Amino acid sequence: MTTPPPGAEPPKAHPGAPGPGTALGSHYSRCFGCGADHPTGLHINAVTPDGDTVEAEFTVGEAHQGAPRLAHGGVLAAAMDEVIGMSVWLFHKPYVTGRLETDYLLPVPVGTTLHLRAWCNGIAGRKAYLEAEGRIGASDGPVAVRAAALFIEVDMAHFAEHGDLAAIAAEHQDYEVNP
Repeated sequence: MTTPPPGAEPPKAHPGAPGPGTALGSHYSRCFGCGADHPTGLHINAVTPDGDTVEAEFTVGEAHQGAPRLAHGGVLAAAMDEVIGMSVWLFHKPYVTGRLETDYLLPVPVGTTLHLRAWCNGIAGRKAYLEAEGRIGASDGPVAVRAAALFIEVDMAHFAEHGDLAAIAAEHQDYEVNP
């Protein structure tokens, strides 16, 4: 379900997408994954090094542990979901997670910095097929976590209908939201 079907198109960044070397901002200030205003969030800041992939770092803190001194698996899955979600920003279309498969390869101790990378393998209709990996200590360090995902393109009315229209309008003035 996270492998592109035959005939899926290769991803194409939107002409107005951030260029190589550009930092990607938070999509919502209170987002658990990337929001600067979330008190116990992951505070992930990402960059696109080449206009096709997204890279970020996440340091596991005390608030992110499951077993003593080890990252909670759900927090690692959230980090994968966030960096994958940031990679679809390159298409300038809103997407939501439809499916996320996560493989845990190594334990990740509190205090560890994970180097995250995400990319898109193909698009078929409204479905985007993506992958990510988290490496310990460096971008070429050992892989601790891998993820594959299916994201579904939606329109902004989805967020207005199911979320907070005022928050969307306050932080996304470049989108027209007419539920």
